[in-house]
Amino acid sequence: ELGNIYTRLMNPTTDILEKRFSMLHGGHPLAGLGLASGTAACFYSIINLAEQGDNFVSARNLYGGTYTQFNDILPKFGIKPRFVDITDISQVEAAIDSKTRAIFCETVSNPAMEISPLEELGQLAKDKGIPLIVDDTFTTPYLCKPFEWGASVIVSSLTKWTGGH
Repeated sequence: ELGNIYTRLMNPTTDILEKRFSMLHGGHPLAGLGLASGTAACFYSIINLAEQGDNFVSARNLYGGTYTQFNDILPKFGIKPRFVDITDISQVEAAIDSKTRAIFCETVSNPAMEISPLEELGQLAKDKGIPLIVDDTFTTPYLCKPFEWGASVIVSSLTKWTGGH
């Protein structure tokens, strides 16, 4: 019989959170995945796209935990970040090669408050055939819906602005 038998397989509270947050962003209700932290969401977004020998282009101004994960942890898996000025589309494009698996940015970077040009990044990602991953922690779906600007994946830490903390 189907049902909630074990919390790590299915949890009704997490299920509702995933569905509703995905729909707030304009995504399909089954597209959400609730994890323990925003940092875990960032990790999942990269590790499911890249493998040893691959790279991804990332904004240089990031939340400290994300920067440390990208700069110090993912290279141990053989996945290399290429940090760029995300507001300079020519820098982003120049960093992309045949082993690039994604572009990663924050809508508004923490703590530098740098605003990512989502529409241009979305178009570049589409042209290159790679996903744009957007950390929308600082703007939340109330202020910005990255899917509307070309994002393929949205990650968020709900313990910041969304949760009112």
